[in-house]
Amino acid sequence: MVSSRVATLSSNNYNNKKKVVFVLGATATGKTRLSIEIATRISGEIINSDKIQVFKGLDIATNKVSEKERKGIPHHLLAFLHPEDDFTPEDFCKRTLEAIDKITAKGNLPIVVGGSNTYIEALVEDPEIKFRAKFDCLFLWTDASLPVHYEYVGKRVDKMVEAGLVEEAREMFRPGADYNKGVRRAIGAPELDEYFQFEQLMKDDDEETKQLLLKNAIQEIKDNTCKLVDKQLEKIHRLRNEVGWEMHRFDATRVLETRGEESEIAWKQQVLNPGMQIVEEFLKNGAKIHHEETKVSAANKKYD
Repeated sequence: MVSSRVATLSSNNYNNKKKVVFVLGATATGKTRLSIEIATRISGEIINSDKIQVFKGLDIATNKVSEKERKGIPHHLLAFLHPEDDFTPEDFCKRTLEAIDKITAKGNLPIVVGGSNTYIEALVEDPEIKFRAKFDCLFLWTDASLPVHYEYVGKRVDKMVEAGLVEEAREMFRPGADYNKGVRRAIGAPELDEYFQFEQLMKDDDEETKQLLLKNAIQEIKDNTCKLVDKQLEKIHRLRNEVGWEMHRFDATRVLETRGEESEIAWKQQVLNPGMQIVEEFLKNGAKIHHEETKVSAANKKYD
């Protein structure tokens, strides 16, 4: 098991830098799942870098990982702020550095995961923080074909609605609420505002209009989530192509477009196994590693 070696690997780091793994990717590509799978294998702890998931409330809308899904892995910066507080990139950097210190002091590996790439860039590239001078960074990127990704997003929104998204948002609804602050910025809250306002004023004989407003709101949630995917990918491509971050990309397309056993096989072969191989190499040798698609088959032989 890798976990039995993590302390040794960390202490024998060739440049004496502490190691930090970042898991990037647009929403719904398996970032959270990959981070937890890695953490269970190499004594890791997870630091949330999603600027909306730091707030309490709207757990379904913000896709917060459940206690069961965490598999006992400690999570930092997750659902700890009041729903109407502010949380700036500066706040994120300060809190994340504190969390990294606590995690590494225990001999564990910090794994920063989330879709707020602006926050991650602020942490890594701030000239005053000098993050790269102190830490060895590994950037993992879960990605998928856009047509498949968009379709998957729509299906996931439908599942969120089935799980109680509308009821959850209704509890948070306040007439005249500010949707540019706190957890109410989450996709799923502002889109339902018109529906909830009409619901409060609705006459008994106007159910048809109410259902139309709900249908339109759900479609808007899907559309805005796809727009979020585009923005997240644009930032990731800029970090890779303009800022110069070396990213290890894993194609989760088959994971998203299949179901059941086929999806699980694709997850292991295309994402988890090659991801674990890269992490192991990083722990042994530092950041100077290279990932190619040809490594996928070798990784699967090792972990099958």
